[in-house]
Amino acid sequence: MSDVIVVGAGVVGAACAYYAARAGLDVTVVDRGPVAGGTTGAGEGNVLVSDKEPGPELELALLSNGLWRELAETRGGFEFEPKGGLVVAETAEVQDRLTELARKQGVEHESVAAGALRDLEPHLADGLAGGVFYPQDAQVQPMLAAARLLRHGADSYGHGAVRLRLGVTVTGFVRSGDRVTGVRTDRGDILGGAVVNAAGTWGGELAALAGVSLPVLPRRGFILVTEPLAEPLIRHKVYTAAYVTNVASDSAALETSAVVEGTQAGTVLIGASRERVGFDRTTSVPVLARLAEQAVALFPALRGVRVIRSYCGFRPYCPDHLPVIGADPRAPGLYHACGHEGAGIGLAPATGHLLAQLLTGREPALDPHPFRPDRFPEEPR
Repeated sequence: MSDVIVVGAGVVGAACAYYAARAGLDVTVVDRGPVAGGTTGAGEGNVLVSDKEPGPELELALLSNGLWRELAETRGGFEFEPKGGLVVAETAEVQDRLTELARKQGVEHESVAAGALRDLEPHLADGLAGGVFYPQDAQVQPMLAAARLLRHGADSYGHGAVRLRLGVTVTGFVRSGDRVTGVRTDRGDILGGAVVNAAGTWGGELAALAGVSLPVLPRRGFILVTEPLAEPLIRHKVYTAAYVTNVASDSAALETSAVVEGTQAGTVLIGASRERVGFDRTTSVPVLARLAEQAVALFPALRGVRVIRSYCGFRPYCPDHLPVIGADPRAPGLYHACGHEGAGIGLAPATGHLLAQLLTGREPALDPHPFRPDRFPEEPR
């Protein structure tokens, strides 16, 4: 019997396991697939503050940003790159809006005039009106990050422990009275003092097995990957102001915006698209073509670079664009850590840290109330 069962071996589940183990808890992580086999494995690795509106998610992002840097210093091995992010504006009006947002956010930033853009990114296209640079933005390799957090959680200075049960599908919950005391799986029951739903895009389905409702929906996105370049072409994470708008959008229709960044392997990652089409994994060539066109418009030098592959993933979308973190009063013993949409990799350490504090009865690092699981209207039965 474990103190905590974490369902989901993506980066959020790995962070929950890591910080729970560091707090002295014995943890079992259960996943029907491999480590980082879902949304985490299809992510770019964004650790962003630049795309967050002022409020609870930005506070969570700032906490997480500091924790990622601490993990990079003490743990490492997951290609943490504190490269900074550059948001660019096509018009003076958009530049004014970007500058006003940065002011409201109250985070470290620098307004960049049109003539200074190429000091940061020499290969940017002509005609841009300016931008805002966010030095706190960073990038990790998400699959490595999840694996490292689980490995270090399993070796957490002799405090708690982390055990992995991969290839195990959760089919229901074990209860003692009203309290959740474990999970039922296709390999038998696993008992624990608490269960954490870190199932990402499938968090709503897992919650339903416990008889509670979470409106977590898949929001599909595609990424293009180029051939490795001999010399770095792009120094920072660079995206257009439309990306900020798309992140905050409630639309189910297709939305795209130019997001371009390099990796330590020399490849260039190109995004981003958003659309709610269920769990349809069909490759959309028109969407890929639009992403390529937008990337070339931002960095004309990419026109001569070959794309070697594409992939898609599903962001766990919540209607109010906030993750679900904390104890579920409708099912005592059940906790949630899901619904982060496209920000799960960036917000993972803060989510795990906050959840470990709640599990052990410690004072949380920030107010968990905005993320409470029962904040949504109940769906009619």
